Amino acid sequence: MMKYISTRGNAPELTFEDVLLTGLASDGGLYVPKEAPHYTLEEIESWRDLPYTELAHKIVYPFVEGCVDSDALKGMLEDVYNNTNFGHKAIAPLQQLDHNEYVLELFHGPTLAFKDFALQLLGRLLDYVVTRRQEKVVIMGATSGDTGSAAIEGTKACDNVDIFILHPYGKVSEVQRRQMTTVEGDNIYNIAIEGNFDQAQDMVKASFGDQSFLRGERKLVAVNSINWARIMAQIVYYFYSSLNLGGPLRPMAYSVPTGNFGDIFAGYMARKMGLPIEQLIIATNNNDVLHRLMSKNQYEVRPLKHTITPSMDIAVSSNFERLLFDLYDRDGAKLAGLMAKMNARDDVVSLDEDKLAKARELFDSLAVDEKTTVETMQLVFNETGYLLDPHTAIGVKAARECRRNPNIPMITLGTAHPVKFEDAVGRAGYEMPALPHHLTDLMEREERLSVLPADLETVQQLIADNTFRD
Repeated sequence: MMKYISTRGNAPELTFEDVLLTGLASDGGLYVPKEAPHYTLEEIESWRDLPYTELAHKIVYPFVEGCVDSDALKGMLEDVYNNTNFGHKAIAPLQQLDHNEYVLELFHGPTLAFKDFALQLLGRLLDYVVTRRQEKVVIMGATSGDTGSAAIEGTKACDNVDIFILHPYGKVSEVQRRQMTTVEGDNIYNIAIEGNFDQAQDMVKASFGDQSFLRGERKLVAVNSINWARIMAQIVYYFYSSLNLGGPLRPMAYSVPTGNFGDIFAGYMARKMGLPIEQLIIATNNNDVLHRLMSKNQYEVRPLKHTITPSMDIAVSSNFERLLFDLYDRDGAKLAGLMAKMNARDDVVSLDEDKLAKARELFDSLAVDEKTTVETMQLVFNETGYLLDPHTAIGVKAARECRRNPNIPMITLGTAHPVKFEDAVGRAGYEMPALPHHLTDLMEREERLSVLPADLETVQQLIADNTFRD
């Protein structure tokens, strides 16, 4: 049975089941596998002809073994990754832009974003675990755009779960908002915070740190990318795309539009598990905390900027701690000291030069402004007739600027459907694509949300009032 340890070294080892339900470790760290599974090139090559569901079972089962029955997991994967739930039979198809240049389309799920891959599975895992334990839990999450709708879609049918999603009021696109606020269900609550994403995220973190507002009768569960189950599910499509382009006999490079570092950390984990990945590119917008760290060795939290790529409007990149843990040789005490400095947010922090050099062996980074994002959307459309969403456009620009080796495939993760980003598509001068058939009436559906000030006590009171409504 796999054990999980905290990045800060001062929390108990847990099983997958407990990690699924825990979120942040008790010492403030994030849980990671004590030892990751590793596969030979021969083993990985033997998976080449597997459909997505069977490959997912190979990748995911070692992380949950002992907590989730193998056949039960197979059933969940078949329930999630099928042509009814995902609008493309390949689940994660590749779109070619140029010789050795591809977009991995991760937006064919129910909410048209890559987060469906993880959150559809997380919802089923959660239902499996809490039903067996005869518990009721409360999901509390913050979203800068896509996580909320994907979490709601993934857990709306869970009988023992109430879900509360916070989003910054007026700072997500209309499609993103409506995908959250129009879902029917007595267990679904949308809270629009009169502030920004980081304020919402801070309230979620504070609530996990002190859950007394739930009176000891319920437990909070995280659906943000701090939850290991999200990272675990996202590892699969790195293997899938590589195997479809000649891996593992040839290496791949990936460009990943990222704010919270979760999706690109999944690529790092795939490499750690034996998949030949030569380069990972951190593609960011004007909220460029990771690019400044990678390029200048300066970690400084700056005020959040609101952009046409709202899913990346994040000033603090939570999952980067998981990479730092490995860079600092899994020394929890050292990392706890470093994170204390980083979280103080009152100074510029630098990594040890040898640790940064180690990161730079694999990672490159680029920050892309709004003008360049729109120009990249136009350029790729003129070249191919293919309309990128603005987040993916940032990924393509970073891929082209930072590419080290033109002789191996460069794969940009296509994180969302362009229909979700009316402002960016309009700026690029294009007509909005049609909503997929299952969302054609989205703009007519009734919305349900509560607009609240960015005040922790007010938010927690609303959650308590609705959790104990019976």
